[in-house]
Amino acid sequence: MRTPVETPAKRPPAERLLDTASALFAEFGIRAVGVDRILAEAGVARASLYSSYGSKDGLVHAYLDRLDRRDRARWNDAVVGIDDPVRRILTFFDLALASAPGKNFRGCQYANAATEFPEERIEPVLAHREWLLDTLVGLLDRAGAADPGLTAERVRLIYDGALAGSKFEHSIEPIRRGRDLAAELIEAVRGARRAHADA
Repeated sequence: MRTPVETPAKRPPAERLLDTASALFAEFGIRAVGVDRILAEAGVARASLYSSYGSKDGLVHAYLDRLDRRDRARWNDAVVGIDDPVRRILTFFDLALASAPGKNFRGCQYANAATEFPEERIEPVLAHREWLLDTLVGLLDRAGAADPGLTAERVRLIYDGALAGSKFEHSIEPIRRGRDLAAELIEAVRGARRAHADA
């Protein structure tokens, strides 16, 4: 016997608010979406917003925090069974290739948020970028790259540019080219480390 699907009305107001806000923020941008629209589409009273998140700013923070946790989990799931550190790195690009069309090429949601609030240091955005860089450093060290820290910054820069290019061109091709560039860079710095060791 099938378990009945839980309807939106049966879900807690805080979840409905966050789900609705996440969809609207991703599609239209954070500043463009007002509290009244979020409340109307979620079918939630204003008091629930204040009791659950305190304000729209609190809801924005929750949206970006959940996005960070979701993206980390998505990458971790995707690399299960992959031992090669280079393939693990390239999985970041592979995930972007798979998701960009479904997101209508809206680019990086962390970059979009940072663009909308250039005067603020948004903690979930900073946390995600730090996790990405730390992950790249560890994987590049395992891969035998020369100067893993510098190479990780370069790979992250390629990744940032690939996502931005995809948004501008409304195409996955910049992500594909970025993946190729990252692979070439990693191979070059691995070769440099081997050459140095043999010298």
